[in-house]
Amino acid sequence: MTKEEYLSLYEKYLSGACSAAEKALLDNYRDNMILPDGHWDPDLGNEKAIYADIHSKFKRSQSKTKLGRAPVFSWLKIAAVLFICVSSALLIWKLSYHSKNNSSLIARQNQSVIRPGGNKAYLTMAGGAVVVLNDIKNGEITTQAGVQVSKTKEGLLVYKDNRTAGNKTSDIDEPAQNMVTTPRGGQYQIVLSDGTKVWLNAATALKYPSSFSGKDRKVELSGEAYFEVAKNAAKPFKVVVDGLEVQVLGTHFNVMAYSNEKVVKTTLLEGKVRLFKNGQEALLKPGEQGVLNNQTSLFEVKDVNVDDETAWKNGFFAFNNESIQTIMRQISRWYDVDVAFSEKMARRNFGGSVSRYEDVGTVLKALELTGSVHFKVEGRRITVMP
Repeated sequence: MTKEEYLSLYEKYLSGACSAAEKALLDNYRDNMILPDGHWDPDLGNEKAIYADIHSKFKRSQSKTKLGRAPVFSWLKIAAVLFICVSSALLIWKLSYHSKNNSSLIARQNQSVIRPGGNKAYLTMAGGAVVVLNDIKNGEITTQAGVQVSKTKEGLLVYKDNRTAGNKTSDIDEPAQNMVTTPRGGQYQIVLSDGTKVWLNAATALKYPSSFSGKDRKVELSGEAYFEVAKNAAKPFKVVVDGLEVQVLGTHFNVMAYSNEKVVKTTLLEGKVRLFKNGQEALLKPGEQGVLNNQTSLFEVKDVNVDDETAWKNGFFAFNNESIQTIMRQISRWYDVDVAFSEKMARRNFGGSVSRYEDVGTVLKALELTGSVHFKVEGRRITVMP
């Protein structure tokens, strides 16, 4: 059940047309809603009195036959955080008595829907030739010094080293340098010649050799990527990000390094990671994140929820006490929209998760329901207002 389906069901309840099963489902849904930070809009009236009144009406209307609690679908997790400001019944109460606040939502319904991003990327090969990966047919794209480059039916870019040990290029020779770039509203997955898997988030560039020679495996990153590094004790894997070096042997980790963010975040899921920059060093264990301040070049190591930090790879936004500015930068990159602020916004953080495959209007509506932020959408420009 989506939020819209829930609202429709609640309106049906108000008209007296709900079945016993529907009433139970409605009440189960209400029990999964939360209020953030104890925030309450005084315009709604007395919080305890209203909540008690609505709750008693629910209970009186339920059939003597009780259903078990409805399964907690993935959308309930989304609701529990991003419908942050209200319980289900209180949401209807607020919408009923403050219809004027819906003007921006209603106006937006008549505009073109801004769809989420998808698999979009460009491959730039040695020599400068550019391949639009989402347009090219599946199959072999090219061969570079014995390394086959192909696009699979799953939408992956795969490098396969077909050379035998006897005819591999000498370590003295430099392999061809390739780069995959995702635009705003794009993402892509690559399998490098050593078997390392890389997921690229929107507005990201990864530069790498067609095959790895020498004593290490080095790639260069700007943007955000998730790595599952193939183990090779003889050749450490290194990710270079604007002077920062992330060094591993075989592990799973995420690096967020956008130029318009104040920090570089390296999050470790499995294995070990060592971070280096300007003589500073940090060692990460699974479940830890190394945060590099771009201004001071100092590391902070802290425990994090790795599922939140890598949610983008699994198709979700996950906001963990994030400012509206940080959230809107993520929205801008994924939906390929421009964002402006009508005035300086008061510091208010948000928490929650929502599918990255909803249109942008759904995400904005969820944020608006907190009552602390509103949006105006004009074409592909979003203005944020208090």
